Amino acid sequence: MKSLTRIDSGRRPQSLSAQHLTLRAGSRTLLEDFTHTFYSGEIWCVAGPNGAGKTTLITTLAGLARPAGGCVQVDGADIDTWSGAMLARRRALMPQTSHDAFGASVLDIVLLNRFPHLTGWGWEGAADRAAALAALALVGLESFASRNVLSLSGGERQRVALAAALCQEAPLLLLDEPLAFLDWHHQIECMNALVRWTKAIPRTVVFSCHDLNLARRFATHALLLEGNGVAHTGAARDVLTPALASRAFGYPLVLIEQGGYEALVPALSSVPCSE
Repeated sequence: MKSLTRIDSGRRPQSLSAQHLTLRAGSRTLLEDFTHTFYSGEIWCVAGPNGAGKTTLITTLAGLARPAGGCVQVDGADIDTWSGAMLARRRALMPQTSHDAFGASVLDIVLLNRFPHLTGWGWEGAADRAAALAALALVGLESFASRNVLSLSGGERQRVALAAALCQEAPLLLLDEPLAFLDWHHQIECMNALVRWTKAIPRTVVFSCHDLNLARRFATHALLLEGNGVAHTGAARDVLTPALASRAFGYPLVLIEQGGYEALVPALSSVPCSE
């Protein structure tokens, strides 16, 4: 694991920590001896080529998969020691794909993520409904509350899934490809929503994404996986550079600048990058 910049955490409370984490897929080592702490107020993008281990890492950080080595800690305690209910109040996970097996209103789907907060007989109250409606408003779907989720497009369903994760009101949010199926407009809107959500109350967001330019624009930090055990961490613009991205993706990328804006784009050369 290569840390490119010193991240000054000050006295911020730690949210999530990976300690000597090793991830494997069959005989392949995706990530080896990775140690890092993610702090509140940070927005982390996990980037890398297909098969590099982005989903595996996020699932492991959520406590739903066991690493080949090392451990994950939440607030300094091993994630395996947390009860399911307590962990659900501490971290929320949006998986890469979700399937609706039956019809239900959009509001009811979002309300499912309020389960960790329910007490007594487990019925949702006014506060739960308010949280669900606020989450839908944050992703621009407040007018969809009464719609049947099965009537939505893939992009609309993706935004409902993001609203559900936000509705859980956990200070740690893990998102696997939250921008999949979204057009540019809604990608920008959802990233703006995540920035606002993170700043309202200091929280931590870790999301995977294939769009390096969106990550450079919105993420405060980046974790770039090469898929061979190596990871690069640091400030987003220090990690998502032409040199490191070209190496990770195996294709030459260049950074273009115009009118104060920057973008990573494929180079004209079709010659694969070498180390």
